Amino acid sequence: MTVHARRLGRWSGALAGALVATAVAAQQAPPLEVPAKSVPVPADVSPQMAKIVGAPLRTNWNIQPRTGEEWKPVAEAGAAALRKLVPGMLERLKVGIEPTTIDGVRAYIVTPKDIAPENRDRVLVHVHGGCYVLNPGEAGLPEAIFMAGFGRFKVISVDYRMPPEATYPAAHDDAMTVWKAVTRTTDPKKTAIFGTSAGGALTLAMVLRAKREGLPLPAAIAPGTPMSDTTKVGDSFVTNAMLDNVLVSPDGFCDAGAKVYANGHDLKDPMLSPVYGDMHGFPPTILTTGTRDLLLSNTVRVHRKLREAGVEAFLQVGEGQSHAHYIRDDTAPETKAVFEEIAQFFDRHLAR
Repeated sequence: MTVHARRLGRWSGALAGALVATAVAAQQAPPLEVPAKSVPVPADVSPQMAKIVGAPLRTNWNIQPRTGEEWKPVAEAGAAALRKLVPGMLERLKVGIEPTTIDGVRAYIVTPKDIAPENRDRVLVHVHGGCYVLNPGEAGLPEAIFMAGFGRFKVISVDYRMPPEATYPAAHDDAMTVWKAVTRTTDPKKTAIFGTSAGGALTLAMVLRAKREGLPLPAAIAPGTPMSDTTKVGDSFVTNAMLDNVLVSPDGFCDAGAKVYANGHDLKDPMLSPVYGDMHGFPPTILTTGTRDLLLSNTVRVHRKLREAGVEAFLQVGEGQSHAHYIRDDTAPETKAVFEEIAQFFDRHLAR
């Protein structure tokens, strides 16, 4: 061995030792104490987004229903309120919806009145959010409507089964059933999958499962603020707790919903926490989150893992936004910007 090689070996060993020592020290370090403070609405957001950002904490954020039967009235009440908003969205964005069934799975065909010429043979598959227990039926459609309206794509939105109708893996199975049907009639190179929150996790899980089962992959995906780690690992579960006015707390309603859907299944399974899956070979991915999002770290960790796997991955972060604020108001310019960014990303990667 040359002198240079011996020195390099000693240097590498010293570096490795230093990294281990740093990691150990970090684990042993006391937590940082942060004083209570008031957090103003950012000055450079639109009036529409300022209203959303400055809203009080979500009502009943700390409810803990422990069965599907207990979740059902909660979901129905929330869905009734959301359904009232759908007609206005459809009118403003010039989009139509049609309920359908695809190989036994409930779904909606969401179609803009003016499909862009380059999108005439393209199809997007949408999986809605709601912690696996919320937003049944038309209540799960706002994001699909926004994508169809702003992006001028045809969208198929999956109205997957949820508790108490069914638990894990029902939502995953329904989403994959629709995916298989779509790829029988449409070139996968002309397709993409997207969804937010639980829908973001399902988007990632669908690709993991398609890889495992040898099925075609979409040309691109857009997981929005995905519930990528239901074991609640991630810095923003602490830093954004009680700041995110939607999810509010890592121990709040969404954690309870995910556990009811999992029905005792290992939460670290990549189907429920896809950040632990193998992301090599994933299609190009665009992720969306916000600076106050409780799942900011969930999103950032997926982005980093994709990059480490050599996957083209783009991350957009909304100033001041809590969890999924970008799908709350179609009149907010920030919402339009998010969906136009995703549409442009899809356009670059989907075949014509």
